[in-house]
Amino acid sequence: MIPGIGSWSTKRAILTPDKEAVVDGEKRLTYRQLNARVNRLANALQGLGLKNGDRLSILSTNCVEYVETIMAAAKLGAMLVPLNWRLTPTELTFILKDSATETLLFHPDLQETADSLKKKAGLKRLVALGREEMGGAAAYERILETQTDGEPIPDRAPELDTPHIIMYTAGTTGQPKGAVLSQGASFWNAVNLTVDMGFTSADRNLAVLPMFHIGGIGLFTLPMLYMGGTVVIQRTFEPAQTLELIESEEITLFFGVAAIFLFLIQHPDFKKEAFEKVRVVMSGGAPLPVSLVHQYHETGITLQQGFGMSEAAPSIATLEKALAIKKAGSIGKALMHLDARVVDDDMEDVPTDQVGELVIRGPNLMQGYWNRPEATEEAFSGGWFHTGDLARMDPDGDIYIVERKKDMFISGGENVYPAEVENAIYELPQVSETAVIGIKDEKWGEVGKAIVVLKEGVKLTREEIIEHLKGRLAKYKIPKDVAFTGPLPRNAAGKVLKNVLREEV
Repeated sequence: MIPGIGSWSTKRAILTPDKEAVVDGEKRLTYRQLNARVNRLANALQGLGLKNGDRLSILSTNCVEYVETIMAAAKLGAMLVPLNWRLTPTELTFILKDSATETLLFHPDLQETADSLKKKAGLKRLVALGREEMGGAAAYERILETQTDGEPIPDRAPELDTPHIIMYTAGTTGQPKGAVLSQGASFWNAVNLTVDMGFTSADRNLAVLPMFHIGGIGLFTLPMLYMGGTVVIQRTFEPAQTLELIESEEITLFFGVAAIFLFLIQHPDFKKEAFEKVRVVMSGGAPLPVSLVHQYHETGITLQQGFGMSEAAPSIATLEKALAIKKAGSIGKALMHLDARVVDDDMEDVPTDQVGELVIRGPNLMQGYWNRPEATEEAFSGGWFHTGDLARMDPDGDIYIVERKKDMFISGGENVYPAEVENAIYELPQVSETAVIGIKDEKWGEVGKAIVVLKEGVKLTREEIIEHLKGRLAKYKIPKDVAFTGPLPRNAAGKVLKNVLREEV
């Protein structure tokens, strides 16, 4: 039996107790200190009634407490539900109710949202990160002080098949789906990346992606804790601070979305010397412009491309560093313990350089969608996970993503599903038809464009539509442009032909 990943901090506290594990501003924890705090938190959560299989949510920017919560949940066999603090209370309430979460940890800056969620979602327990009790919420540091450093004793000893994280992704029907990731999914993600990039205990990773995304957890926070490296936390992305941290903390691993790399290279403080010790500079989570790869190359920095998704914890493929320029635009090959194919609708492999759907299988994939058996069965039809991405594979086995099969688009690293936005627009009584598509944007990669057909004899402005969506949807989901037009093009079955709309735009 291989124990769950909560054992990593336990083992590291024995193997490398004085090695720096996590850096968060002025806080610098060794593996001994990290494990002690994780144990105190796990024991405190048990005291609050949390047990094996229970759901635990966290609503916060990146911080050391986030890392501690991830590991404490792993030690208890509980299921962590990370919450995107950019979502509205209505959106967050759905996730909390869908996952049947009863316990929420939150950052003090988000107290108003937490109080709202307690009422709307029926939460039983609130814990405020920090030393101060807030309203009816317990104080994180104070409950830790009441506990011992001893290893918690869970109801059942967690193993690799124990569910650990429910990562919610937007659903094509407009409602989010929770991808259930086992502790083994994170283990195999760490193994795959270590094999691919040669991670060692000497590596120092700058965690800038939000930890409410699987990228913030799997790229490369958990792999570093596995290997005994160091995780340097940036609470939220701010270009000048990112550049300063890369240099001052002697970062060796840096993963970001395309928008981050665009903002960095355009910043007046940008200099290649800051990246002198960074041996892996990688982008994923959104289409990476080939021109941006060349821009970094001209400064002497090799910007690699990777590919992943929430359902894969998240790593699927990476492009070799030596091929970053020669094959710019490719996501590279599938990782060591993962198989990938490009297939047609009958699950037959398509010829080399022909377009089909990318399907994958491996031990790092999710167990399924939370309480969505039909969606799970559809996703794994034919025994392979269907990514929903159209791709081609060259003669060397390197993969190129051509276009997403589904209508989802990615804006600044955030997944946006048009159905959810369309549903909100349809709430306006003046709207007869609407369709939302993703269009290219230099800053965010893609942004939404809403095509709206009004009912006869009524008026509605772009500003009124945008105002209507505020408060209903997170800012990144709100279309940046609105066009008014006649009847939408549809096929014989009545489905809107979005490919036609994209061509017209």
